[in-house]
Amino acid sequence: MAGPRYQLTFALSGALLVATALCKSARRWPLTMGGARALPAEVRFGRFLIPQSQIFYESASQLTVALVNMRPIVPGHVLVVPRRVVARMADLTDAELCDLWRSTREIGAKVEAHYGAEASNVAVQDGLAAGQTVPHVHVHILPRARGDFERSDDVYDALEKFDGRQQPSKLHVPKDEDRTNRTAVQMAAEAEHLRRLWD
Repeated sequence: MAGPRYQLTFALSGALLVATALCKSARRWPLTMGGARALPAEVRFGRFLIPQSQIFYESASQLTVALVNMRPIVPGHVLVVPRRVVARMADLTDAELCDLWRSTREIGAKVEAHYGAEASNVAVQDGLAAGQTVPHVHVHILPRARGDFERSDDVYDALEKFDGRQQPSKLHVPKDEDRTNRTAVQMAAEAEHLRRLWD
């Protein structure tokens, strides 16, 4: 099933090219968590209210946040989300789109280095038919290491089946009915750990 993977790659590459073109003229915000500015008390992710304990990043413009993942596919799998709840990338303003991709670049580099990854998958499922399970634009960052999946492209199958059904990989991934959500304490601990990357 090589077609959809190539379409995803092409679509994502196209989105990055568009974002790059738009961002060249957009106002540039410093992307740093430095200083005493506090993270938001909570943010919406679709219909879910995400507490501050699970947020580890907010852009200087406050248009983008990053969250730890309740059911990560690989260690360090995080989500980068625009603050405003919109279902599709086409619904983002130019400023939101630029901030989302600039934040994704910064977060991806830090998370990849922190987890000792050699590379990362950056993926967007833009709409229900593309596998989007929460109708709120979000970018998946998945730090990767050689051999973490039997075939490197199997990560796309795992992402497509993000609800947990039959994820083919060398990692032990239980069936959905055998999986449990991480606790709020576990997620808060990871978010706190990741926040320190901006200190």
